[in-house]
Amino acid sequence: MSTTEPSPTPRALTFDCVRCGLTVSALDPDGRERDHCPGCLSSRHVVDHDGDGASACDGRMVPLSIAVPRGGVWVLVHRCVRCDELAESAVAADDNPLVLMRIAVRPLADPPFPLDLLGEV
Repeated sequence: MSTTEPSPTPRALTFDCVRCGLTVSALDPDGRERDHCPGCLSSRHVVDHDGDGASACDGRMVPLSIAVPRGGVWVLVHRCVRCDELAESAVAADDNPLVLMRIAVRPLADPPFPLDLLGEV
């Protein structure tokens, strides 16, 4: 008798991106379940991250920022345009690097304060 649990299977083999319409494989190149489009990095709000169950919202989740926890693995932070819930998901190997970098440098390109203030410090 095996003591390991079988790995969960994805809900569907593919899904269509809610923003760009790309047909996306439900598994990333590493075989993990994917929850966002590798092209535009958008997602759909189908999981209630507060209660860890299914969400009835079904809103579009926009990529808001990149976080890099101590392990060094990049994580996408999404915000739902309907209910403002935040969620995070691991960056996949085939995610669009240009869009990832655009999100990562956004705070540097558009800081929340005038850059002239740096010269006065």
